[in-house]
Amino acid sequence: MEPDEIKSGALVSLQDLCPSSPFFKQGASLRVVGKLLEYSLETGLATIIDGDNSLIVTIENLKDLNFQVDSVYQFIGELLIQPDHEGVLQARVGRNVDGIDLDLYHQSLLLLRQFQANHLNN
Repeated sequence: MEPDEIKSGALVSLQDLCPSSPFFKQGASLRVVGKLLEYSLETGLATIIDGDNSLIVTIENLKDLNFQVDSVYQFIGELLIQPDHEGVLQARVGRNVDGIDLDLYHQSLLLLRQFQANHLNN
């Protein structure tokens, strides 16, 4: 793989982004979904939530995206681990996914992980 090749974002839920998770790695390319809690164009930061979990997302590269609080967004980008062990997603792609059934999304993510685990074992 080329050093500057862009990796696809691994599907993860916000619950998966704790320090003990295998997805919680510096520079990991991730795809997350969450409801927009707040954002600031001045700071280039947004906060998304899913249940009790939250994630800060840098949105400075997403100039053409119209943000709306309480809408659901999907972001693809790289995880940056801060000195305080907080993860921040540096988004390179974002889109509004209002209308997505988050419960069904989580169920499909679990099924995908089960399939991948079974496939790797065979």
